[in-house]
Amino acid sequence: MADQDSNSPLCARPALLAALLLVLAGCAATPQTASVPSLPSQVPISLGTPVADMTAGDVAHPPSPAPEGKPAKPAGESYRDVLDRLRAGYALEPVDEPRIDRETEWFLRHPDYIERTLNRAAPYLHHIISEVERRGLPAELAVLPIIESAYEPYAYSSARAAGLWQFIPATGTRFGLKQNWWYDGRRDVVSATRAALDYLEWLHNMFNGDWLLAIAAYNCGEMAVDRQVRANIAAGKPTDFWNLKLPAETRAYVPKLLAMSRLVGNPAAYGLEFSGIPNEPFFVSVETGGQIDMAVAAKLAGLDTSDLYALNPAFHRFATDPAGPHFLLLPIESADTFRQNLLQLTEDQRMRVERYEVRKGDTVAGIAKRFGTTPAMIAELNGLPAKATVAADAELRVPSAVFNLPPKVLAAAALVDGRGSLKRAKSRQVHVVKRGDSLSAIARKTGVPVASLMSLNGLKPSATLRAGQTLVLGSTAASVPDKKPAATADKAKPAPGKATAEAAPASTPAGKKVTYVVRAGDTLFAIARALEVSVADLRNWNRLGKTDAIRPGQKLVVHNTAKAR
Repeated sequence: MADQDSNSPLCARPALLAALLLVLAGCAATPQTASVPSLPSQVPISLGTPVADMTAGDVAHPPSPAPEGKPAKPAGESYRDVLDRLRAGYALEPVDEPRIDRETEWFLRHPDYIERTLNRAAPYLHHIISEVERRGLPAELAVLPIIESAYEPYAYSSARAAGLWQFIPATGTRFGLKQNWWYDGRRDVVSATRAALDYLEWLHNMFNGDWLLAIAAYNCGEMAVDRQVRANIAAGKPTDFWNLKLPAETRAYVPKLLAMSRLVGNPAAYGLEFSGIPNEPFFVSVETGGQIDMAVAAKLAGLDTSDLYALNPAFHRFATDPAGPHFLLLPIESADTFRQNLLQLTEDQRMRVERYEVRKGDTVAGIAKRFGTTPAMIAELNGLPAKATVAADAELRVPSAVFNLPPKVLAAAALVDGRGSLKRAKSRQVHVVKRGDSLSAIARKTGVPVASLMSLNGLKPSATLRAGQTLVLGSTAASVPDKKPAATADKAKPAPGKATAEAAPASTPAGKKVTYVVRAGDTLFAIARALEVSVADLRNWNRLGKTDAIRPGQKLVVHNTAKAR
């Protein structure tokens, strides 16, 4: 598992449906007391069944059974704060080591990192600590995603590790995480947690009950640790973690976990103060009864599409996997609404479709590529054989608006398609943030305007970037795979092949215009500062008077001047 600080964070916000927003994580180095903003109190459990309490007959991913002969710890539901419940389950022996002290000092110099990470962890912690307790494992394992991914489910490392628990593809497959064009179980909050705890228990057994060796092996692989253990045995040296010659990343990895566990375990001793996280399930797993369009599902649940994807990052296409899993994670408050509305849905309403007029030379595979789907999906929507041919002028049903997806989803899909590989960042499809990078600096390097970077990646003008974060740079990386989505020669009727979805803005030459979509909390001053233009120019370009306010969703024209690049 590759160690990665953070990608774009996920945090809870007050809202009628307790939906989630994706915001950008920064890493300010101001030594001060961290005070995590109070999270909204969750509505008492009255809708649905918490995932951790479900059985195999209830959902697509039931909890794994507790290991034989190892009784699960008490559920811990008596705690009001999930962090208190976490601390009560600590079981690793305290260690006095300079390496832990150094990592502790680093975290204390970056208290905002802890604050952001705990906010992002809030929707997931109850489920994860419940699973850890049920298996009778040390509660410190629930801190591990802070070190792996900063609790960012879309985290993706240069080693191709993905999700909260940062599984590489091979290890994910080994522990039963399905990965295909539609779905990546490494990003599935419930399935990946099950797999990670299975792997950690397996490692714990392999290393004769030594949790530090198991955690080290989770980072660099069991064979690397086993080789060093054998080498130390042969040399007559101790075989504990602190005496092994492991990769530098792993030598820092275990101390990071122990340092973060110290700070979360006793924040007052270090001058920190964390607001409570309610000890209640945030989400439930709800069956969908088959494939469903994510935008349709969001509407049924009363959620924004981006909020639905935030809880279900394993689905990186416009719809769920036709072969399953047939479930969605939903906020507790939305579950019954979704179930009731789903019952009213006809089979034809499960997927948004439009009509496409076949052109000469079209193939099912080519049409599927144009509309961001698979030949099997085109065949299924139209009742065609798997290897059917199509005649010119025929009309086909195709998925609609499949490219109008949240930037993080588009980036995840691009990685699966090979268009967003981190090794191909120089192609200006995806950029991996390095230490010291800013939006302005990335804009200068890549030629993609700051406004486009923000729009493509859902960033606010005030957002700060973190090393390892992946940014989408344009439509070639994040949206339309076919650069010619529509023909325009025939003006007498709608052009065959015209998709209804509007792709996100791509790179624009100097002197041209780009569009910035206003987000909650934006101000003209903040937007102008981030884009390196003046407030007066913003007002002039958008015909705004001095007293005119901007609103979320409003589109602002920004001229791509030399300053804006």
